[in-house]
Amino acid sequence: MRDRLLDELGDLPHSRFLVYLMGPYKAFDVERALETAAPGSIPESVDFGTLVGSDHADLERDEAALDLVLSVRDRLRATAGVNAFLAIDVDVPLEEMDAATQSIAFARASNAVVYVVPAMGDNLGVGIEVGSVLEALYADDEPEHRRERVLFVHESGVRSAMIAAVRDRWEARIYAYEDVDDLERQVRLFVRDLMRKERTGKLPRLDGADRR
Repeated sequence: MRDRLLDELGDLPHSRFLVYLMGPYKAFDVERALETAAPGSIPESVDFGTLVGSDHADLERDEAALDLVLSVRDRLRATAGVNAFLAIDVDVPLEEMDAATQSIAFARASNAVVYVVPAMGDNLGVGIEVGSVLEALYADDEPEHRRERVLFVHESGVRSAMIAAVRDRWEARIYAYEDVDDLERQVRLFVRDLMRKERTGKLPRLDGADRR
């Protein structure tokens, strides 16, 4: 999977340092769209309101949550030169690999895994995904090294049992952010710290990872 990601994501100053970003955005649900179509037909158009909730406020909230994670991705690529990506940036058909398995594969292939949790968005979904990915990562060899590669960063004021579980069960790093500039800064510093640890040998370097 790592080679596949590198091939798809393109060249940057530190292309081989992969940062998998996750957040409470909603992906297009093909199965649900087909379920709402008339029997035996394939819909020519889809009412996205039926997929993410009929309330326009819900739709705007989900779009804002996605825009936030996209902003972090773009800033990391521009300022740190690392290959930050979302699951939607990689063309892996669901027929080949389901979404949950994709998330685990992307996380295992990446030098850093970052969960962004704003006050807006469907945080229940990202909480479930956090649990499945962390359980898989920590089942791997040398889980303490995996733990150092995971950052969970939430908007100030967000309180949930999910955050407590991430801290207590998996001992992952948890930070709070005030605004998008603070969020991007904290993630960038986290990434640079991992790059330094790989360079100095405090963390094992993934195959072909950049030195800095």
